[in-house]
Amino acid sequence: MLLDSRKLESQGAALRPSDYPKRKKVRRISCPHFSISLRQRSKRQSAVAGAAYQSGEKLFSEFDGRTKNYCHKASEVVAKGILLPANAPSAYADRQTLWNAAEKVEGQWNSQLARGVIIALPRQLQKSEYEALIRDYCREQFVSRGMIADFAIHDKGDGNPHAHILLTVRAIDENGKWLPKARKVYDLDKDGNRIRLPSGEWKSHKENTVDWNDKKYAEIWRAEWAKTVNCCFEKHGISERLDLRSFERQGKDALPTVHLGPAVAHMEQKGVATEIGDYNRQIKAHNATFTAAKRMLAALKEWLAETAEKLAALFAKEQEQPSLLDIVNAYFDLRKDERYDWNEYAKRKGSFVDLKQFARIVAWMRETGITTLKDFNAMMETEQPIVDKIKANENEIAKLEKEIRKIDAYVRLKPIAEQSKRGFRFTREKYAEAHKSELGEYHKAIRYLKANGIVPADRKKLVSKRKTLQEENERLRAELQTAGLDSEMIRQIRRCVDTVLHEADIPEKKEGVLAKLKQYEAAAAEQKGKPARDGLSFQR
Repeated sequence: MLLDSRKLESQGAALRPSDYPKRKKVRRISCPHFSISLRQRSKRQSAVAGAAYQSGEKLFSEFDGRTKNYCHKASEVVAKGILLPANAPSAYADRQTLWNAAEKVEGQWNSQLARGVIIALPRQLQKSEYEALIRDYCREQFVSRGMIADFAIHDKGDGNPHAHILLTVRAIDENGKWLPKARKVYDLDKDGNRIRLPSGEWKSHKENTVDWNDKKYAEIWRAEWAKTVNCCFEKHGISERLDLRSFERQGKDALPTVHLGPAVAHMEQKGVATEIGDYNRQIKAHNATFTAAKRMLAALKEWLAETAEKLAALFAKEQEQPSLLDIVNAYFDLRKDERYDWNEYAKRKGSFVDLKQFARIVAWMRETGITTLKDFNAMMETEQPIVDKIKANENEIAKLEKEIRKIDAYVRLKPIAEQSKRGFRFTREKYAEAHKSELGEYHKAIRYLKANGIVPADRKKLVSKRKTLQEENERLRAELQTAGLDSEMIRQIRRCVDTVLHEADIPEKKEGVLAKLKQYEAAAAEQKGKPARDGLSFQR
């Protein structure tokens, strides 16, 4: 039942911040996987094999005359289908016919055969809703642009439901024939005439007939998937919202975890700790601690500004403003006044609870030296650079971790890459197909190392630098802990201050609250110059 604040205020009731209706929070979640890749003949990949894998079927490939049998995957395929644009032949509703036709029209050794998309499905939804969600998304984003979409939904019951989507890369004309991927366009001069080259040929260039390979679509498809899922969440009253942007683009300081992959994920599920798993656990622990500290500092900064304005409105001169201890004393006096009609046992019990809480607050103030709003501001100015330095170090550590992993992958997989080059062509192709994922990882590592100017001999130096940064962050985190950055204690003090200032906003109670604050201020003034208990004056 929601509280009517105007009605309670008219009755003289004191509203605390916790009495106001809380606005429903929307929690943003990230999707663990959304990848887009091209199946290419130059990488010894096959569109027929990809379709057989994701559908859990046995398909015959006319290109190499082999059967691609993935029937053992059928148990994890919960739904599948092929979506055709209006001008596509109805025969392409058959998976084997479709992908053999798509491969047959590609005559080059390095042709792009199909585009694959893998999407992690939200576990917040019922499994029965997955197929409709994928169908709607494929129709809107792919089929409407002229592609044929072959989809399959996988769920092994391990908490990782996902969808595979295989897309054609050529458009189809109104007669159901495959269109060329590109066409020749002659360059023209300023007068609109063709330009003849010294060789006698006309100057020309190629233009793609469709723009499906444009990088903008990767962004569009990811954003539209998030929008599709969020609409479904909203329809079902689910408070989470999907955001597929990187943490950096979202403006978050959290560090991203590393994708485990099937082999590592299987080991982790069996209880076998892995290097990547340990790294992800460290990152998650850091993100939780760092996010809490940053959020608390940001909230504290906003609260201090609002509180300073309220005190300035109540007290004309800054030197007349009460200290935090005066306000805390006034808060517990208000608590005591609320118990005027309680029985004696309840009064004693309430007073005992208040005394314990008051003692904890005073002890924290004594330990940290925070007794005024200025002290809080000084603490923020001291702690914020530490938080910023920890963040910068963690970013550098994450970069070093990636570089070390790439070096390790290069060293570990180099023997496999060398073996793939030995023997006759048939032997090499068979070996490459059996070690496709390892070779793909190996070549990715090579590209990354070359792009960043790293050689395997740099590993020792990178490990040493990582260790230095980790030790520095441990020291900085210890500084944060010794600084008394206690979120629970700060929350209690904020509650005391907010409650007293809220009482002072009620006209019929304002004078009484100000009188209590002046009473403690006067008592503190009397003790000025005298040794106070533990350096603080309190009146409980």
